[in-house]
Amino acid sequence: MSEHAATESDTAGTTRNDGPAPRALTDGELSRLLSGQRFGVLASVRSTGHPHLSTVLYDWNAEERVLRVSSTADRLKVRQLRRDPRASLHVGGPDVWSFAVAEGEAEIVDPAAGAGPGEQPLPDRRVVILIKVSRLYGTALGVPAQD
Repeated sequence: MSEHAATESDTAGTTRNDGPAPRALTDGELSRLLSGQRFGVLASVRSTGHPHLSTVLYDWNAEERVLRVSSTADRLKVRQLRRDPRASLHVGGPDVWSFAVAEGEAEIVDPAAGAGPGEQPLPDRRVVILIKVSRLYGTALGVPAQD
């Protein structure tokens, strides 16, 4: 067997990447990536322990380190987060190797719960999922941005 053939069999199924390796993002870069996007993938935990993924529209408050997601009260993600508040939000960056993940505990805020006598809740029973972010991580290609 030639040396070249051994190399091919050793790397079968892998992709060669001659570019820069992904690097960990700083907290400032992660926060800017979260602020610069509006859509992400929210992960909650099913009763089986498997992840449940939902594309969501979100708002990031960097000072409070809180994510806000609007949903309807009857959605699966809301029911799951009431049972198990662990949540993660994944946001893609400018290339396929860049991303940010925010992890934390979710709280479901139901504006209808504070409605006064005679006030009607919104027809679709909107709730807000507040995620208090305890961990941020992610990667990007290229040189670090100046914080």
